[in-house]
Amino acid sequence: MWESPESTTVVVIGAGPAGLTVANLLRHSGIDCVVLERRTREHVAQRQRAGIVEARAVRMFDSWGLADQVLGGVPSDGTLEFRVDGESHLVSDDDGSEGPPARLCPQQVLVQKLTAGYLADGGDLRFEAADISLHDLTGDRPTVRYRTADGTLRAIACAFVAGCDGDRGISRASVPDGVLTAHAFDHGIGWLTVLADAPPPARPLFAVSPHGFAAHFARGPHASRYYLQCPPDDHPGAWPDPRVWDALRTRLADPALTPGPITDRETFRLRSLVHDPMQYGRLFLVGDAAHIVSPMGGKGMNLALHDADLFARAVRDSVRDHDETGLRTYSQCCLRRVWNDQEFSHWLTRTLHDAGDDTHSGPFHRGLARARLDRLFTSPTASRAFAELMAGLDTVPNAGAQDGRGPG
Repeated sequence: MWESPESTTVVVIGAGPAGLTVANLLRHSGIDCVVLERRTREHVAQRQRAGIVEARAVRMFDSWGLADQVLGGVPSDGTLEFRVDGESHLVSDDDGSEGPPARLCPQQVLVQKLTAGYLADGGDLRFEAADISLHDLTGDRPTVRYRTADGTLRAIACAFVAGCDGDRGISRASVPDGVLTAHAFDHGIGWLTVLADAPPPARPLFAVSPHGFAAHFARGPHASRYYLQCPPDDHPGAWPDPRVWDALRTRLADPALTPGPITDRETFRLRSLVHDPMQYGRLFLVGDAAHIVSPMGGKGMNLALHDADLFARAVRDSVRDHDETGLRTYSQCCLRRVWNDQEFSHWLTRTLHDAGDDTHSGPFHRGLARARLDRLFTSPTASRAFAELMAGLDTVPNAGAQDGRGPG
């Protein structure tokens, strides 16, 4: 038997970066919400995902007065290293704008801090919520049903549902067929990602060589995450430890690279996906539930944070001021930035892969990619444009703190 429905303003599905950011921003605005997460708190807190909080996202949290509370990690020094055939090139990702810089903040650290901040503020976060289902999404009061860990059936009536449960979650699956248009792209590239207890690099490192793409990023003071280009359908088992370290030393042009115990490895295909629109009735898709971006450029988590910011502001304006503008334009404003970041990520993905192993792209595309890299390394104008895109180009006029009202 279903219990009598509870009531809240927003039900947030998913306790990843998108959902927890929505919850914290709503809570900060005095708007009640309930967060439902199907996994355990321990699983969510320890789930390893890449991520650097770009400068625009840091400034977003700062505009809400939450940066110090929810952001871990250390400020980025604003420098990236591109190593092409062993030759090092340093490129700044500082766009020259005022405000705090990007943070080298792994996704699990952000999730842990968002969780702690939300709960410390009295937030309602329910883990192990099974069999979640969404009902009456086009009505005035949708209902979200779920089963607790002890088997109790519960229902929550709300004004809005924030679907923050990723690409394979129930939120997007609850939208009827034919409502959303999916724009998908397979890059034809595979990556092996490796997490190891090994010394981190001084700065984020991208390496291009005829042997294939590789990258090296810090994941804490004593841990590193590495990426190796591989066939799209490769299996992690094809990469035993000796092969991993040999390939990294070769592609990073670092024969003295210090190895360490590998704690996690997996392979995946680079793909991009955009769903349009990002709204159905009272359901608003946030983050990976609406779009997937190639990991090159670190835009996935930051797009989720941008969506969360726009959604929270739209709900705030609706509840406080009865202004529906933000809700009506949510999808349009989000997608403008989504496509901008998709283009940048695609450009960087093709450039760094085509410039190395030309087995698939061919020598002509390799030459084009090398020319783009040369321009990046030698042209101040090209370098400034790159930095602006890395920092997170704000494509939405009057969004965020610039609307003249701030988050409050």
